Amino acid sequence: MARRLRPVGLDFLEQAPTRLVFTARAAAPPASLYRALAEEVTGWPAWFRAVSLARPTGGGAGREVRLAGGVRFRETVVAAEASRRYAYRVDETNAPGLRALLEEWLLAPAAGPHSPGDRSPGTLVRWTFAADGPPALRLALAAARPGLGHSFRTAVRTLDARLAAAPGRG
Repeated sequence: MARRLRPVGLDFLEQAPTRLVFTARAAAPPASLYRALAEEVTGWPAWFRAVSLARPTGGGAGREVRLAGGVRFRETVVAAEASRRYAYRVDETNAPGLRALLEEWLLAPAAGPHSPGDRSPGTLVRWTFAADGPPALRLALAAARPGLGHSFRTAVRTLDARLAAAPGRG
């Protein structure tokens, strides 16, 4: 059964009882990464292994996301700044314990080349996972931190490789 979560705004990114922040570097420019994150929502399962379904709702104002383990989210996009920021809050979920959840993807040009011989500096990607719930949930999220970080870094690498392989992209 889906439960409604507390609606939160961008200020929750700093106020959340649990904040998990991860970074990764991609060779693709911010515009390409942003397009994959915010405009090509249905493509998420192809590069983020934990996601089994993603589709926009409300003309792009929201999303429906399902994870491989059966967790479902109905989300509202709270920030969509081209080539820079994509953030969404969870409005409904079947995940136990959550009271509020907001995720933000920040994209910034990276300093220096991504790899030897690369002329493009690429993008620094920062993902913030801000959540509220009872102490047991906060403890579980702390324990899950290494796995979430690994999942994020793998997703960024996979997306970066897909963008590099796509004709006219990257």
